[in-house]
Amino acid sequence: MDKVIEAYFKQLDSKDRDVQYEAYQNILSATEGEVDWAYEVWDELLAGLCSKDNHQRSRSAQFLSSLAISDPDKRMLNDFSAVWEVTRDPKFVTARHSLQSIWKIGLAGPQQKKLVLDHLIDRFQSCSNEKNDTLIRFDIIQDLKNLYDQLNDENIKQKTLELIESEEERKYQKKYKSIWKNV
Repeated sequence: MDKVIEAYFKQLDSKDRDVQYEAYQNILSATEGEVDWAYEVWDELLAGLCSKDNHQRSRSAQFLSSLAISDPDKRMLNDFSAVWEVTRDPKFVTARHSLQSIWKIGLAGPQQKKLVLDHLIDRFQSCSNEKNDTLIRFDIIQDLKNLYDQLNDENIKQKTLELIESEEERKYQKKYKSIWKNV
């Protein structure tokens, strides 16, 4: 890992929120493509999923989701459940940020894509008892759209449109369809 990336990870612990946020943004930018340092931070990020600090849980889930494309050993197949758990975090903002980034794991390969799709579809169908269920569903539809945009997989589009049609309330169905209006 180069010194710049290493510095960003250290800055996540800064007392200055602006410094933390800038480091966070820089790490996310760095992980938009494959990196060769994923395993240097992987175990620490995995441990961060259970931190008492909700910001650390959220960042860890988001970074691991982004690093899945840099995971030739397919560790994510074993670690996915720990990342997924953060999408149900007691702090809704933490859960939501984690859910909004989990689609990136699906870019890592066919097994990871299937894992993500299965979990997102199941969650969409079963989250009616959760608080903020319409926001959760909205985020899931957006995740599926993001995955479709990257992979251009018609099966993702078809399944998503079926999920949208399964929504009983017209106003939410319309809201979810708006995400897919240009497809």
